[in-house]
Amino acid sequence: MDNYVIAVLPDRIQAEAAYVALEKEAVPVSQITILGKGYKTADEFGLIDPKQPARRQALLMSYWLIPFGFLAGIGFSVATQYDLFHWAGALGNHIIGGIFGAIGGAMGSFFVGGSVGLTSGSGDALPYRNRLNEGKYLVVVEGAANLTNKATRILRQFNPESLQGYVDPTRV
Repeated sequence: MDNYVIAVLPDRIQAEAAYVALEKEAVPVSQITILGKGYKTADEFGLIDPKQPARRQALLMSYWLIPFGFLAGIGFSVATQYDLFHWAGALGNHIIGGIFGAIGGAMGSFFVGGSVGLTSGSGDALPYRNRLNEGKYLVVVEGAANLTNKATRILRQFNPESLQGYVDPTRV
């Protein structure tokens, strides 16, 4: 199924009325989904939790930022010959500098990688999840372009807060 239409409706009554209207207009019920309290959840439908891509992005960045930070810390310590801990000696201070650099790399992967994954990894899923958390309902119709166009015309009658069409990028 290539296309999706998602309508955000304020309450369960309107979501069910939209479902019935779509059914009366011969939209196959197997291609209509209601998300909200008492129906499918965002996770069951497959709306990505924004925390998952954020964790994945932070982990991927840590694979190269932590070793790079360690080497940069050692390089900085060697270049400056800064004696941070007199008791550690020259080699110990270089290793400590590398550890501090690795900690900086870990912080960079967590804050930068995590925040980039959080803001860009979820696409439109986060606003839809927020609407569901507010007690709204989503009516989703998936299918060929002619079916989703028909569903769009039907769903407009219910004055949804949002009516958005999507093309599945994996099918292009």
